[in-house]
Amino acid sequence: MAEILFVMTGAARWTLADGTGHPTGFWAEEAVVPYEAFKAAGHEITVATPGGVVPPVDPASLSAGANGGEENAAGVRAVVEGAAEFRHPVALAEVRLADFDAVYVPGGHGPMEDLAVDADSGRVLVQALESGLPLGVVCHGPAALLAAVKDDGTNAFAGYRVTAFTNAEEQLAGSAANARWLLQDRLTEAGLKVEAGEPWAPHVEVDRNVVTGQNPASSGLLAAELVKKLA
Repeated sequence: MAEILFVMTGAARWTLADGTGHPTGFWAEEAVVPYEAFKAAGHEITVATPGGVVPPVDPASLSAGANGGEENAAGVRAVVEGAAEFRHPVALAEVRLADFDAVYVPGGHGPMEDLAVDADSGRVLVQALESGLPLGVVCHGPAALLAAVKDDGTNAFAGYRVTAFTNAEEQLAGSAANARWLLQDRLTEAGLKVEAGEPWAPHVEVDRNVVTGQNPASSGLLAAELVKKLA
């Protein structure tokens, strides 16, 4: 049995380029699918957020349209509402990485608001990378990698091959025009090697101990890769 740390957003609003706030949070599928896969494999999960706030779920991610129908949506909602781990997070500032065997970061636009600039999240990710722990990050979750800065000011993940929600997907989703910045661009600027697959298609990249997924559809593949690394 492994102990897996979920690093999750505490932001319920994503600040747009025009200064308005857009409802956000974590994307349900990207938390629920790995949660169920890890639990099925016998692992334990602890959720950590900035300040220990309950992670908000993006309301759009609970819809039937986002989950392939109402039956699937109901199942996702049941996990989000019923899983004790999501309701009782710890503060990222209090996390001792030595207590965990792997780290996972789900997406949603929330991480672009808080985890991208959160020093505690950055510290945890740098330590995970340097310790060789399996580290999974999906969709907009790689925004958290932007805060993983070493003492010399460089990004700890520079040179790593990753994937993330792409500029093309952001444009197709209608979010690019009013975004303050685009994730694919920022990761590239930080020195990461971003591999972009077809929009909306499952796509996972594995580079050493780092496993990244491009979009919500990649959550299951990413979870399977992490489970293999923990076997």
